[in-house]
Amino acid sequence: MTDVVLIDWGGGNIGSVRYALDRLGARAVLSADADTIANAPRVILPGVGAAAPAMQRLHELDLVQTIRTLEAPLLGICLGMQLLYESTEEGDVEGLGVLEGRIARIVAQPGVRVPHMGWNRLRRVRPSPLLDGIADGEWAYFVHGFAAPLGVDTLASSEYGGAFAAVVGRGRRFGAQFHPERSAATGQRLLANFLAMEAA
Repeated sequence: MTDVVLIDWGGGNIGSVRYALDRLGARAVLSADADTIANAPRVILPGVGAAAPAMQRLHELDLVQTIRTLEAPLLGICLGMQLLYESTEEGDVEGLGVLEGRIARIVAQPGVRVPHMGWNRLRRVRPSPLLDGIADGEWAYFVHGFAAPLGVDTLASSEYGGAFAAVVGRGRRFGAQFHPERSAATGQRLLANFLAMEAA
Protein backbone atom coordinates (compact mmCIF):
# COMPACT_ATOMS: atom_id res chain seq x y z
CA MET A 1 0.00 0.00 0.00
CA THR A 2 1.31 3.44 -0.95
CA ASP A 3 1.97 6.03 1.78
CA VAL A 4 2.68 8.99 -0.48
CA VAL A 5 2.84 9.87 -4.19
CA LEU A 6 5.55 12.21 -5.48
CA ILE A 7 4.48 14.19 -8.54
CA ASP A 8 7.02 13.27 -11.21
CA TRP A 9 7.13 16.42 -13.33
CA GLY A 10 10.92 16.46 -13.64
CA GLY A 11 11.83 18.50 -10.56
CA GLY A 12 15.53 18.22 -9.80
CA ASN A 13 15.23 17.05 -6.19
CA ILE A 14 12.73 14.23 -6.67
CA GLY A 15 15.34 11.48 -6.25
CA SER A 16 16.69 12.89 -2.99
CA VAL A 17 13.17 13.43 -1.61
CA ARG A 18 12.31 9.82 -2.41
CA TYR A 19 15.49 8.62 -0.73
CA ALA A 20 14.61 10.66 2.39
CA LEU A 21 11.17 9.04 2.43
CA ASP A 22 12.74 5.60 1.99
CA ARG A 23 14.90 6.24 5.07
CA LEU A 24 11.70 6.88 7.02
CA GLY A 25 10.28 3.55 5.86
CA ALA A 26 7.62 5.19 3.70
CA ARG A 27 6.23 3.51 0.61
CA ALA A 28 6.62 6.27 -1.96
CA VAL A 29 5.53 6.15 -5.60
CA LEU A 30 6.66 8.49 -8.37
CA SER A 31 3.85 9.31 -10.77
CA ALA A 32 2.70 11.80 -13.39
CA ASP A 33 -0.64 10.04 -13.79
CA ALA A 34 -3.61 12.22 -12.82
CA ASP A 35 -5.71 9.33 -11.47
CA THR A 36 -2.85 7.98 -9.35
CA ILE A 37 -2.23 11.44 -7.88
CA ALA A 38 -5.94 12.18 -7.35
CA ASN A 39 -6.38 8.92 -5.42
CA ALA A 40 -3.16 9.12 -3.41
CA PRO A 41 -3.31 9.13 0.40
CA ARG A 42 -0.77 11.99 0.51
CA VAL A 43 0.98 13.95 -2.24
CA ILE A 44 4.34 15.74 -2.44
CA LEU A 45 5.15 18.30 -5.13
CA PRO A 46 8.96 18.53 -5.17
CA GLY A 47 10.82 21.07 -7.21
CA VAL A 48 14.16 22.56 -8.12
CA GLY A 49 14.35 24.82 -11.13
CA ALA A 50 12.37 27.72 -12.58
CA ALA A 51 8.67 28.45 -12.19
CA ALA A 52 7.74 28.95 -15.86
CA PRO A 53 8.97 25.59 -17.21
CA ALA A 54 7.63 23.84 -14.11
CA MET A 55 4.12 25.22 -14.59
CA GLN A 56 4.34 24.53 -18.33
CA ARG A 57 5.22 20.92 -17.58
CA LEU A 58 2.33 20.55 -15.11
CA HIS A 59 -0.03 21.91 -17.78
CA GLU A 60 1.43 19.52 -20.39
CA LEU A 61 0.85 16.61 -18.02
CA ASP A 62 -2.71 17.88 -17.39
CA LEU A 63 -2.07 17.91 -13.65
CA VAL A 64 -2.94 21.50 -12.73
CA GLN A 65 -6.61 20.92 -11.97
CA THR A 66 -5.78 17.60 -10.32
CA ILE A 67 -3.46 19.34 -7.85
CA ARG A 68 -5.89 22.20 -7.27
CA THR A 69 -8.70 19.82 -6.29
CA LEU A 70 -6.73 17.32 -4.19
CA GLU A 71 -8.42 16.21 -0.98
CA ALA A 72 -5.30 14.45 0.30
CA PRO A 73 -2.62 16.25 2.34
CA LEU A 74 -0.30 18.07 -0.09
CA LEU A 75 3.28 19.20 0.60
CA GLY A 76 5.18 21.46 -1.79
CA ILE A 77 8.96 21.53 -1.39
CA CYS A 78 11.14 24.51 -2.45
CA LEU A 79 9.90 25.46 -5.95
CA GLY A 80 6.99 23.11 -5.30
CA MET A 81 5.94 25.33 -2.40
CA GLN A 82 6.22 28.46 -4.52
CA LEU A 83 4.03 26.93 -7.23
CA LEU A 84 1.21 26.56 -4.68
CA TYR A 85 0.76 30.35 -4.66
CA GLU A 86 -1.35 32.43 -7.04
CA SER A 87 1.62 33.85 -8.94
CA THR A 88 5.34 34.54 -8.87
CA GLU A 89 7.63 37.35 -9.98
CA GLU A 90 9.86 34.68 -11.50
CA GLY A 91 8.85 35.00 -15.14
CA ASP A 92 5.53 36.62 -14.06
CA VAL A 93 3.94 33.16 -13.97
CA GLU A 94 0.52 32.16 -12.69
CA GLY A 95 0.78 29.41 -10.08
CA LEU A 96 -1.58 26.73 -8.82
CA GLY A 97 -3.44 29.21 -6.61
CA VAL A 98 -4.14 26.93 -3.64
CA LEU A 99 -2.45 29.50 -1.38
CA GLU A 100 -3.05 33.25 -1.62
CA GLY A 101 -0.23 35.62 -2.48
CA ARG A 102 2.62 36.27 -4.87
CA ILE A 103 6.16 34.94 -4.69
CA ALA A 104 8.74 37.75 -4.72
CA ARG A 105 12.39 37.96 -5.73
CA ILE A 106 14.96 38.11 -2.93
CA VAL A 107 16.72 41.44 -3.39
CA ALA A 108 20.52 41.30 -3.29
CA GLN A 109 22.14 43.77 -0.91
CA PRO A 110 25.37 43.99 1.08
CA GLY A 111 25.73 40.72 2.98
CA VAL A 112 22.78 39.19 1.13
CA ARG A 113 23.84 37.15 -1.89
CA VAL A 114 21.22 35.69 -4.17
CA PRO A 115 20.36 32.86 -4.30
CA HIS A 116 20.00 32.25 -0.58
CA MET A 117 22.04 29.09 -0.17
CA GLY A 118 22.88 27.38 3.08
CA TRP A 119 21.66 26.76 6.62
CA ASN A 120 19.27 29.16 8.31
CA ARG A 121 17.10 29.16 11.42
CA LEU A 122 13.37 28.53 11.52
CA ARG A 123 11.20 30.78 13.67
CA ARG A 124 7.85 29.26 14.61
CA VAL A 125 4.92 31.57 13.90
CA ARG A 126 1.95 29.38 14.79
CA PRO A 127 1.43 25.75 15.78
CA SER A 128 0.83 23.03 13.23
CA PRO A 129 1.06 19.22 13.24
CA LEU A 130 3.65 19.66 10.46
CA LEU A 131 5.99 21.30 12.98
CA ASP A 132 5.46 18.92 15.91
CA GLY A 133 8.81 18.24 17.55
CA ILE A 134 10.59 21.03 15.65
CA ALA A 135 11.72 23.66 18.12
CA ASP A 136 11.94 27.37 17.47
CA GLY A 137 15.41 28.22 16.17
CA GLU A 138 16.20 24.85 14.59
CA TRP A 139 18.27 24.87 11.41
CA ALA A 140 17.17 24.01 7.87
CA TYR A 141 18.92 24.03 4.49
CA PHE A 142 17.77 26.52 1.83
CA VAL A 143 18.54 27.09 -1.86
CA HIS A 144 16.29 29.71 -3.48
CA GLY A 145 16.23 33.12 -5.14
CA PHE A 146 12.51 33.82 -4.65
CA ALA A 147 10.38 33.59 -1.51
CA ALA A 148 6.86 33.90 -0.15
CA PRO A 149 6.07 36.93 2.02
CA LEU A 150 4.83 36.44 5.54
CA GLY A 151 1.06 36.03 5.65
CA VAL A 152 -1.87 34.29 7.29
CA ASP A 153 -0.63 30.89 6.05
CA THR A 154 2.89 31.25 7.52
CA LEU A 155 3.71 28.51 10.03
CA ALA A 156 7.42 29.30 10.34
CA SER A 157 9.58 32.10 9.04
CA SER A 158 13.24 32.64 8.33
CA GLU A 159 15.36 35.72 7.80
CA TYR A 160 17.53 36.59 4.80
CA GLY A 161 17.59 40.25 3.84
CA GLY A 162 14.16 40.37 5.48
CA ALA A 163 11.70 37.86 6.85
CA PHE A 164 10.06 35.32 4.53
CA ALA A 165 7.76 32.32 4.89
CA ALA A 166 9.80 29.15 5.44
CA VAL A 167 6.89 26.79 6.17
CA VAL A 168 3.27 27.45 5.21
CA GLY A 169 -0.05 25.70 5.60
CA ARG A 170 -3.74 26.14 4.95
CA GLY A 171 -6.09 23.26 5.62
CA ARG A 172 -4.39 20.20 4.14
CA ARG A 173 -2.08 22.18 1.83
CA PHE A 174 1.46 22.75 3.12
CA GLY A 175 4.78 24.01 1.84
CA ALA A 176 8.42 24.03 2.94
CA GLN A 177 10.72 26.55 1.29
CA PHE A 178 13.73 24.71 2.66
CA HIS A 179 14.82 21.24 1.54
CA PRO A 180 13.73 18.73 4.20
CA GLU A 181 15.63 16.01 2.35
CA ARG A 182 18.85 17.96 3.03
CA SER A 183 18.01 19.35 6.47
CA ALA A 184 19.11 16.48 8.74
CA ALA A 185 16.89 15.79 11.78
CA THR A 186 14.72 18.88 11.23
CA GLY A 187 13.82 17.80 7.72
CA GLN A 188 13.28 14.19 8.70
CA ARG A 189 10.88 15.27 11.44
CA LEU A 190 8.88 17.47 9.06
CA LEU A 191 8.56 14.64 6.53
CA ALA A 192 7.62 12.18 9.27
CA ASN A 193 4.96 14.60 10.52
CA PHE A 194 3.56 14.89 7.00
CA LEU A 195 3.46 11.12 6.60
CA ALA A 196 1.60 10.86 9.92
CA MET A 197 -1.24 13.08 8.69
CA GLU A 198 -4.54 11.40 8.11
CA ALA A 199 -4.79 10.18 4.52
CA ALA A 200 -7.48 11.22 2.09
